[in-house]
Amino acid sequence: MSEAGASADEWAGRVPTMRDVAERADVGLKTVSRFVNGETNIGPQLAERIARAIDDLGYRRNLAAASIRPGQQSRVLGLIIGDLGNPFWSGMARAAEQVCAERRWLLLTASSEEDPDRFARLTDRLVEQRVDALMVVRPPGEELPALERAAGDVPVVAIDRPSEHAACNVYYDNAHGARAAVETLRTHGRVGYVGDTTGMWTMSERFRGYSEAVGVVDAEIVRHSAHTMEDARTAAAELLDAGVDALFTANNRASVGALLAFAAAGRRVPMIGFDEFEAAKLANPPVSVANAAPEVLGRAAAEAAFSLLDGAAPPDVLLEPDLVLRGSEAR
Repeated sequence: MSEAGASADEWAGRVPTMRDVAERADVGLKTVSRFVNGETNIGPQLAERIARAIDDLGYRRNLAAASIRPGQQSRVLGLIIGDLGNPFWSGMARAAEQVCAERRWLLLTASSEEDPDRFARLTDRLVEQRVDALMVVRPPGEELPALERAAGDVPVVAIDRPSEHAACNVYYDNAHGARAAVETLRTHGRVGYVGDTTGMWTMSERFRGYSEAVGVVDAEIVRHSAHTMEDARTAAAELLDAGVDALFTANNRASVGALLAFAAAGRRVPMIGFDEFEAAKLANPPVSVANAAPEVLGRAAAEAAFSLLDGAAPPDVLLEPDLVLRGSEAR
């Protein structure tokens, strides 16, 4: 049998090369090189064949193998966050970086922009770079093969959104925080909801907490469309027009969008947001929040990664958000 048709068992005992991938996919070596380097000007059928060959062979380009001897550590952790433009994620990354700095380790941080394909490319690339452990905020949707592959190579810590492939999950009790916030607001009457897609685990949990607090959900005053601050402003304005008596905003961007809607309408309703944000204390009145502190999340994730590298098996870390009442929850 030729290498191109060899079974996976026949590759046992040696590391597959890029040339092996080219032969298995029946494409040129340069085409495989362009594919693994992230070039996008490759036809979809060729790309699919190459990707399938990579999966079949278990090929992984190792960019640092020549510089790291067996048994050594690179003293580098990898971190993939959801969106570098979101202050929550940048705050979390900064805390993780501080833990690394205390140990004289390096942290490599990248943003998936909540895109599963980009997440997969980043995951593979960081493992290729020989990070000693990987911390990830997985994008919305189903579990990804790339994360399962990575977990077979390095210890993986899933942050904020648990994963069945992670050796340790570090996350907040989102449902509890949302439920406590909405129960506080229910004394005013109908509580509207503004959040992002429930395809995102955190949003699903926060909406679950909201639903448990209100009992019977009125779809007229629920919006899952707040992907951006402008989306949130539009959604909050719609709920003001619908006559809500109070508002729960399920992340920091939704909270800022709601403040913009209040300013445009010249009126406000009692509100509590989920996640702290810089402008919360500057609003009038200051915005109350269920605070899932990003610095606590980042530090706990990095410490879990180092525990795994030390040979321990740390349990999942479930953090409790603090309900910080500043006045916006009142009329």
